[in-house]
Amino acid sequence: MILLRKPEEVQNLITELKSSHKSIGFVPTMGALHSGHISLVNQSTSENDFTLVSIFVNPTQFNNPEDLKKYPRTEKQDAALLETAGVDAVFLPSAESLYPNGEDSEHFDFNGLENQMEGKFRSGHFDGVATIVQKFFKLIQPDKAYFGEKDFQQLRIIQELVKQHNLSVEIVPVEIKRESDGLAMSSRNMRLSPEMRNESTEIYRILTAAKSFLKFNSIQKTKEFVKKEFAKTNLKLEYFEIADETSLLPISELKENQKIRGFIAAFAEDIRLIDNMSLN
Repeated sequence: MILLRKPEEVQNLITELKSSHKSIGFVPTMGALHSGHISLVNQSTSENDFTLVSIFVNPTQFNNPEDLKKYPRTEKQDAALLETAGVDAVFLPSAESLYPNGEDSEHFDFNGLENQMEGKFRSGHFDGVATIVQKFFKLIQPDKAYFGEKDFQQLRIIQELVKQHNLSVEIVPVEIKRESDGLAMSSRNMRLSPEMRNESTEIYRILTAAKSFLKFNSIQKTKEFVKKEFAKTNLKLEYFEIADETSLLPISELKENQKIRGFIAAFAEDIRLIDNMSLN
């Protein structure tokens, strides 16, 4: 497995791969890798000649400096895990190499996708995400890039970025990978205390219960049901939204053949967890 630290090293490698007509799969990560990331990697290695994974904790997508500071960094274990998974190259850039003129985001307009849910609670977050992903796409020129559905809003925004800028990369969504008790896999999970790790399974339980509840009740009643269920736990609900899968706009009533999802953000003590589920 090749270790790359400088953008120029990546450029040279990509030039070589393109000249030998090899297809490139790309998996962007912030490290602290788990089986969820490896499911993205496995899909890439099965569909491409060459798989490149980036590990970069992107400062411009954190609106909370404390969260950035505490974000787990496990470079050695990550590299070992990726090598075992059959990754061909890992890109471990510094912030200075990707943001030579200072850590600033571009501003994007994604037709309102960026203003819903996470956008309401994390100002500037999606500008940061889109800025770094666009930098990676320009540098790596992948044929396919893999994004997990756990960050469903992020996935939709990347799809919109590709569409708006007419980029020649196929975005491949990968299903949420869950622990055996239903908790969505996340790098943040390793920061949970044992008590809160147990409590966090309530997120999946409540989402699943909401899906069943919605079959016989209105959107409004389902939202009230979720709030009441969270009130019985030690988790603090930040939001629960039922939204259209394509526009991400909240819906107030069900329409035939409309694809909808339930989106949740909640705090386990000071650790913010998100999850979502198709409600169809």
